[in-house]
This record gives sequence, C-alpha cells and structure tokens, in this order.
Amino acid sequence: MMLRRTVLGLLAAAIMGVAGSGAALADEAKALTVFAAASLKGSLDKAAQLYESESGVKVAISFAASSALAKQIEAGAPADVFLSADLKWMSYLVDKGAVKKEQVIKLLGNRLVLVGAPDFSKPLAIGKDFPLVEALGDGRIAMGEPKSVPAGKYGREALEYYGVWKAVKPKVASADNVRAALQLVARGEAPLGIVYETDAKAEAGVKVIGIFPEESHAPIIYPIAPIAASTNVSAQDFLSFLNGSEAQAIFKQAGFTVLAGS
Repeated sequence: MMLRRTVLGLLAAAIMGVAGSGAALADEAKALTVFAAASLKGSLDKAAQLYESESGVKVAISFAASSALAKQIEAGAPADVFLSADLKWMSYLVDKGAVKKEQVIKLLGNRLVLVGAPDFSKPLAIGKDFPLVEALGDGRIAMGEPKSVPAGKYGREALEYYGVWKAVKPKVASADNVRAALQLVARGEAPLGIVYETDAKAEAGVKVIGIFPEESHAPIIYPIAPIAASTNVSAQDFLSFLNGSEAQAIFKQAGFTVLAGS
C-alpha cells in the first residue's frame, strides 16, 4: 500500500511538473520584444508598463539608434516590433522583407533643437550662416552619427540648410545615439548639441538654445511595425495599444506629436 502511494505521488508530481513547465512556456511565449529608438526611452517605458498591467503581457524593450536596431533585425535578431526614429530605416527593412509595408504606421512626430548647458549665455540665433563655430570656441558640437543615426542625419540636413555644415563638420562629436549626444552636453563634455525636443525636455542638465524650423530638415516621423518573422500574437495588440488614447497621452506629455493612424 505504501509503495502504491509513493508511486502515485511521484506520478502526480511529474504531471504537475509538466503542467508547470507548460505554463512557464506559455508565459514565455507571451513575452513581447520591442526594438525602439533611443529617444523613446522613458515615454515608451511608461506606455509599456501600462500595457503590461492591462494585458498581463511582459514587454522587453531594447533601446538604441534606429540604424543599429534595423541592422540587427536584418541579421535575424528576435524582435517582434520595431519603432524607428525615421522612415528611412523602416523602409530599409521593408525593402529587405523584414517588415510588411502595409503594416507600417506613422506613430509620432518630434522637433529638432540646439541645446547647451544651463549656463550657456552666448547670443546664438539659428539662421543663415549663424555663428555656430564661433559659439563653440574650442569645444565640439554633440550629435548622433551624421551618416546613420536619424537625429544626426536631421542635424546635418539642418546645418547644411543654413550653410554652416562645412565649417562645423570638423568640430562634430559623433555619438552612437541621440541620448548619448545629449549626455555629452549634460556632463559638460560638449558646449552644444543637436537633439530632439523630447530629449531636451527630459534632461535638466541642458537648456534649449533654439529650435530648427521644419523646413530645414526632413520631417521627423517615428514609424512602428510588427516584424514579419514574428509569430507573437501580442505584437499587433501592442501596436493598437500605442495607437490608443492612454499611450498617446503619455507621448504627448513627453513632448511628442501624435500622428497615429496617418
């Protein structure tokens, strides 16, 4: 009798173990992996936390330059959703077959600003041939890598528009992403920087010197799309959530313009 009970107990434990393992696998399958532009750090974290609390789906976000993330996705990185800081890197993935064009949504907009330390006092108004090099003195201007990082590309376009890029180019301190450029200014390692308005708003260690008008650079648009290779059923639900009023309120508070549905 004792042997029978022992055997039954072991069988029950084994069944419970298999069931528990299955539940763990189900939970793991629900987890959502999002690749997002560095400038979304903070606001997207808040939106994801709210989504987790409402849906029970865990969201893991990898923040970096859109260029780096797009290359990782192209190479097969296991992402479910991509949120880029410009249309070009999303189009790059569409061309590579990693994203379906019809599933791309223009989610957010932003503005490009020139920032400096809080005590920066030199008069500097953005305009044709404005004295940016003179304002830098022996210092450098921090910005995302001008050839690949979206904020850096927008910054270069704006400086070219005003005719100062050629003179400023040797004084550029290139950063891997826009938040890294922001920190160079916040830590006093660069007197000036070019970042998004939302970045400047989130960092007390800098102040806005000027705003680059929209006509000086390509429109700053953040597109979002599910990754074609992803089988995660939560991906589309997460996109719908970010299109909703709760997430939009978070993005607006951070300073983004909501473009959802356009």
